[in-house]
Amino acid sequence: MRLLIVEDEARMATALQRGLIAEGFTVEIALNGPDGLHLARENNYDAIICDIMLPGLSGYRIIEALRAEQNWTPVLVLSAKDGEYDEADALDLGADDYLIKPFSFVVLLARLRSVLRRGVRPRPAVLACGDLSLDPAARLVKRGDTEIELTPREFSLLEFLMRRAGDAVSKADILHHVWDAHYEGDANVIEVYVGYLRRKIDQPFGRHALQTVRGAGYRLATDGG
Repeated sequence: MRLLIVEDEARMATALQRGLIAEGFTVEIALNGPDGLHLARENNYDAIICDIMLPGLSGYRIIEALRAEQNWTPVLVLSAKDGEYDEADALDLGADDYLIKPFSFVVLLARLRSVLRRGVRPRPAVLACGDLSLDPAARLVKRGDTEIELTPREFSLLEFLMRRAGDAVSKADILHHVWDAHYEGDANVIEVYVGYLRRKIDQPFGRHALQTVRGAGYRLATDGG
């Protein structure tokens, strides 16, 4: 397994490199953002371990640039920035995991193995089905150039369906992920919110993206309807 470490603290980078080599990995180091982005673009790595605060180019911008280029190499973020919004920003931009400094090497290895097991899969910062787009970080939904205003629950429902675009999603899955695992209200609330969404993302545009799958649940068309 070939890894790239992008970390400006040379001692930490070297210590991580030694530890990971001992675990059987091949490891390269970049000590600043521009070098890290260059190496990530020019080489095939199984995963990237990346700091956030880097000289020349932040870890956020590295992740953003790679995902914009459809480079889906798994990224594990290491950062001294322990705010919940810092972590959310990194994950929304396309990072796979976030580990706060200081950290245990044993935990880093476990997180790295988890990221590697998931493999390379698309994690775009902005979800898109045809001309229907959803930006989780900006909380923005559009049909083409037209912005669509959604309530928080409508947004969460659409995001969940877009992340599963093309799949038939059951009401039970929707309740578990969009409402609450312990929700005890009427399951018909899903039909109500599906109706709300259709009136906002489909009907004004003459589309039929949000489909009912008889006996199975709902499906969002990958082409945006």
